[in-house]
Amino acid sequence: MFNFLIVRLNIMTEDLSKKKCVPCEGGIPPFTIEQINEYLKKVDGWVLKQNEEMQYYLFKEFAFKDFLESQKFVNIVGDISETEGHHPDLTFGWGYATVKIYTHAIKGLAESDFILASKIDKKA
Repeated sequence: MFNFLIVRLNIMTEDLSKKKCVPCEGGIPPFTIEQINEYLKKVDGWVLKQNEEMQYYLFKEFAFKDFLESQKFVNIVGDISETEGHHPDLTFGWGYATVKIYTHAIKGLAESDFILASKIDKKA
């Protein structure tokens, strides 16, 4: 039992930003709300939301001093996304940017969504 607790603790403190997004073409179920809540503990400041079809997604707003800083951030997120092969929905304007992440193929969240969120936070 003691070894199990050590393994469990390591899973909870895992740095998702060191993992690689895995392409999803469907065929797997989206995370349950219990799985989502466990993974939300591993990312900083991301909010869980639902769209009109009641599908979960991650959302975060970022604030910047001006338009150029917002644009730089969006370009960095674009580079990360292209490297990971996982592409969020981005909006930005003067002094702000928003990021919406979910896995389109499964119409919900999977581990790669949280990996991408963690990588964005490391570069933001």
